[in-house]
Amino acid sequence: MELVAALLPDGLGAAAALLLVVASFFTSALTAVFGVGGGVAMLALLGLFVPVAALIPVHGMVQLGSNTGRAWHQRAHIRHGIAAPFFLGSLAGAAAGAWFVVQLPDAVLKVVLGLFVLTVTWTKIPGAARLGRAGLAAGSAVLALAGMFVGATGPLLSAFLAQLIPDDRKALIATHAAGMTVQHGLKVAAFALAGFAFARWLPLVLVMIACGYLGTVYGSRLLDRLPEEGFRRWFRIALTLLALDLMRRGLAGLL
Repeated sequence: MELVAALLPDGLGAAAALLLVVASFFTSALTAVFGVGGGVAMLALLGLFVPVAALIPVHGMVQLGSNTGRAWHQRAHIRHGIAAPFFLGSLAGAAAGAWFVVQLPDAVLKVVLGLFVLTVTWTKIPGAARLGRAGLAAGSAVLALAGMFVGATGPLLSAFLAQLIPDDRKALIATHAAGMTVQHGLKVAAFALAGFAFARWLPLVLVMIACGYLGTVYGSRLLDRLPEEGFRRWFRIALTLLALDLMRRGLAGLL
C-alpha cells in the first residue's frame, strides 16, 4: 500500500486513483462505440480529484493515450485522405492560437461552439463530402485554434467528420481518434514546454491508458455489432446532449 501511495501524486488517495483507472475503461469503451462522450465524462470525473492547475494537462495526457490506442486498434479504418491534411491544418491552427492576442470570453465560446455543433449535427453542409485537401486543412486549423481557448473540440470534430464520412461508422470513429491524437498531442507538448510537471502524474496516467485500451477493444467489438442506422441515431443524440450541456455551461457563465 505504501508503494502505491508513493507512485501517486500528492493529495490523491488510492481509492480515487482506482476509481479513475476503472472509469478509463468505461469512458474509452463509450467513445469507441459512439465516437463522443468519453472525453467529456473523464474531464468531469478528473475535476473531482485533480487540482485545477493540473486538470487540463492531465486530461490531455490521458486522452492522448486513449485516442492513440483507439487510432491504433482501428487503424485499418482511418481515412488517410482526411487525416493527413487535418494534421497539417492542426499544426497551423495551434501555432496561430499560440500568438492569438485577443482572449474571447470562455462562456461566449461555449455557447457559440454548442450552437455550431447542433447546426452541423442536424443539417447537411452543401459540398462537405467533396471538400478538398485545402478545405480540410483550413477546417482543422479552425478546430485547433478553437481548442486553444476551449477544451470541447471533440464533439465539434465529430460533427465535422460526420459530414465528410456519412456512411461508415468505423471510418468516422477511427479518423476522429487520429484527429484527436494530433490535437491532444499538441496540447500536451504545449504544457510540457510551459513547464508542467508531467512526471509526478505519469504512473497513474500510464495505468489509466492501459485500462482505457482494454475499454477500446471492448467498445470496438460492440461497434461491430451496431447497425449503421442505429449508430447514426445514437451518435446524433449524444452530440446533441453534449452541445446542449456546452451551451448550458456557457449561459451559466454569462448570467
